Amino acid sequence: MLGVFDSGFGGLTVLRAIHARLPNVSTVYLGDNARAPYGTRSHEEIFQFTLDGVRELFRRGCPLVIVACNTSSAQALRQIQRTVLPAEFPDNRVLGVIRPTAEKIVSMTATGHIGVFATPATVASGAYLREIDGAIVTQVACPGLVELVESGREQSAEADGLVATFCAQLLAADPLVDTVLLGCTHYPLVKPLFDKYLRNNELSLPTLSVGSESSGKLVDRRVISQGTIVADKLADYLSRHPDLSVRVDRSGSRQYLTTKSDEGLSSLASRFYGKEVRFEQTDISA
Repeated sequence: MLGVFDSGFGGLTVLRAIHARLPNVSTVYLGDNARAPYGTRSHEEIFQFTLDGVRELFRRGCPLVIVACNTSSAQALRQIQRTVLPAEFPDNRVLGVIRPTAEKIVSMTATGHIGVFATPATVASGAYLREIDGAIVTQVACPGLVELVESGREQSAEADGLVATFCAQLLAADPLVDTVLLGCTHYPLVKPLFDKYLRNNELSLPTLSVGSESSGKLVDRRVISQGTIVADKLADYLSRHPDLSVRVDRSGSRQYLTTKSDEGLSSLASRFYGKEVRFEQTDISA
């Protein structure tokens, strides 16, 4: 089975893309809803919580785990890969969402200016600044946005106001940004708001002309979610690692786990995944 770990619901947007790209791959999804959100926690907490989740998925028979949470990928992934896997799980692998996204997004920009919206912890880590090579990157931290999405208030006036503020910060910092990454797996649920404030002509946003030699070529701003990128990169990874691929079950089974006891979680999760999700509770705390 393939394991997918997230701090809460956000990884379901990545899982949905994985299921669309690799429908026969069996998956176990684990959301640490009891301790979410991770975005404002310390590095030590994020590392330990992520390690708890990865270990649980390994225990359940997953030889490969995707850390779908950007915060966990930024703050914990490298340490787990370098220190924990060699010592405890030398035959297993853990992949994140930041590197494959960074590799792809550079090819999408015409101006060479990329914006990244992410949690405060992801921004503080500098992970996207390190991984995105060949472009000017402007990051904007989005405190409070994950909490609104997790609580089902992604269409609220409060969410609209936050996104408007974050977009204004980005454009003030770099008006040449033409490719914008939603660097948190929760943010696709508020993508219409980011589109509204970054692409809507009613807001008098400039349509960018790239270079004096572009013959007036116009470039539209694009807002990018990660799911499809990660799913495509995963398919490529499995094709290049047949020894690991053969250990991933292909019966198409699905399991959804959460660390929180709440009858309303399944209905909230279904908004992220796009169809019904039924969670089972598990305890992963050390």
